[in-house]
Amino acid sequence: MPEYKAPLRDMRFVLNEVFDAGALWDSLAGLQGAVDMETAEAILEECGKIAGQVLAPINRDGDEHSSTWENGEVTAAPGFKDAYQTYVEAGLNGLGGNPDFGGMGMPKTLVAQVEEMVQGSNMAFGLAPMLTAGACLSLNAHGSQELKEKYLPNMYSGVWSGAMDLTEPHAGTDLGIIRTKAAPNADGSYDITGTKIFITWGEHDMAENIIHLVLAKLPDAPAGPKGISLFLVPKVMVNDDGSLGERNAVTCGSIEHKMGIKGSATCVMNYDGAKGWLVGEENKGLACMFTMMNYERLGVGIQGLGVAENSYQNAVAYALDRTQSRAPTGAVAKDKAADPIIVHPDVRRMLMTMRAFNEGGRAFSTYVASFLDTSKYSDNAEQAKHAEQMVALLTPVTKAFMTDVALESAVAGQQVFGGHGFIREWGQEQHVRDLRITQIYEGTNGIQALDLMGRKVVGTNGALFKLFEQDVSDFIAAQAGNEAAGEFIEPLKAAMENLSDLTQWVIDQAQSNPNEIGAASVEYLHVFGYTAYAYMWAKMALVALPQQGADSFYKAKVETARFYVKRLLPRYIGLTATVKGGSDSLYGLEDSMFETA
Repeated sequence: MPEYKAPLRDMRFVLNEVFDAGALWDSLAGLQGAVDMETAEAILEECGKIAGQVLAPINRDGDEHSSTWENGEVTAAPGFKDAYQTYVEAGLNGLGGNPDFGGMGMPKTLVAQVEEMVQGSNMAFGLAPMLTAGACLSLNAHGSQELKEKYLPNMYSGVWSGAMDLTEPHAGTDLGIIRTKAAPNADGSYDITGTKIFITWGEHDMAENIIHLVLAKLPDAPAGPKGISLFLVPKVMVNDDGSLGERNAVTCGSIEHKMGIKGSATCVMNYDGAKGWLVGEENKGLACMFTMMNYERLGVGIQGLGVAENSYQNAVAYALDRTQSRAPTGAVAKDKAADPIIVHPDVRRMLMTMRAFNEGGRAFSTYVASFLDTSKYSDNAEQAKHAEQMVALLTPVTKAFMTDVALESAVAGQQVFGGHGFIREWGQEQHVRDLRITQIYEGTNGIQALDLMGRKVVGTNGALFKLFEQDVSDFIAAQAGNEAAGEFIEPLKAAMENLSDLTQWVIDQAQSNPNEIGAASVEYLHVFGYTAYAYMWAKMALVALPQQGADSFYKAKVETARFYVKRLLPRYIGLTATVKGGSDSLYGLEDSMFETA
């Protein structure tokens, strides 16, 4: 049976030694006194136990048996309801929530580690608290005081869960064409009518109530995205005293039969004049939703990281145990008929690739989370604005690059198992299926790349990019004369110079041909991602180099850094050539020529 063990040692390394999270938290006015490393350590330890002992053991059952729908009611997959109670009773559900309404107010740099453990041990389950956290973010930022007092405490505690209802059958990325309507009532409420699809955990039996945040249009709303409003629609009405009342007119019409994350209920939700309340201002619904998008998209990247880590752990265990053939240099396990497959170069290539991507991703997600914390909790306006701009630039990279390389890692993990990787009982094929959705939801990775290239880079004439460029340049300059680190600094310097040149090339080309933006976007995002991971590996190597002789953990870190810069980072060279190949070849065929029959 597949097993999962929380990578707490590496999480501590990233938090304490690479990013000095304690000093960061102490420096931010809004976090001072809210968290210390002792508390953080206790949270990590507790979550690690729950992930390994409660969530991981029911992951395969959730995939095999899944959530079920009957007569509008959804029953969660076997073991999920009890696991949910364990999770919320541990206080993890409101970890990053506003303390004024019962949340714990923990920083995202810490919460990101918790999210990785939960998602890595059981992604289908992890979607439930993830969606609740997203709904709480929007409600806390934009809801009235009355709505926050009425709903947030029970959402943070997990007594109630949350769902985000955006997509409609005809409207995915283009939310401006949604048809769900909101009719105002005299008492200040609204009647919500319409259908939403792909609603994660939109219906289930794990919590007493489900609080939906629904995008809809008012009768006189402007056309397009400027005419969207956000509404809070509870599954069960909440009385003035906080008790539950009658069932609202919101029902689950069916659940989807999916490639992966089968334990999670992905619902079609029908609103038949359901009572709802406006969150934020009229026609400003997208702004309310985007409050949580940076957090959610980082969360999706972390999902990919977590599942890839799970795949890696099981691939390593298999590679150490499975014997096939002899090592190229001669027998290693001389008392056996064959050697463990970990001696073979190709198996090591796959395992090292997985490890390098996972550990690089853990550092990168923490790096981005540090800017989320700074933008939220700093009392220095200039510092907060800089952090907010860095988040805007890096969010599409965290979502798209992290999930793209996570899928590559999971496929490699499956490949290590050979034929057994194709068999369900070993768990590796589930990781591949589960991970695939991370490249699709919360904005497809193609859309993320277009956002990075079009809005964040070309749209600002490179202004946001220069913030990241300066951060990396300052780091490189600080290592001048550090000969021991040169093997990591010099490749980073070359990659950063290439990325800067490529950025300007696309900006220049886009002036005369807008197609160059979309043609370059995916490969550009990957060049950015490989460069960003090189930055993370350089930072980690600097910490590990002086200690590698005394501790095998640091020795492994340095060797993995070497593998990254020698075997993975050079991929940016071919990707750069692809971008500079231009957009013309994409348009050589007329539309009708794509048909083959």
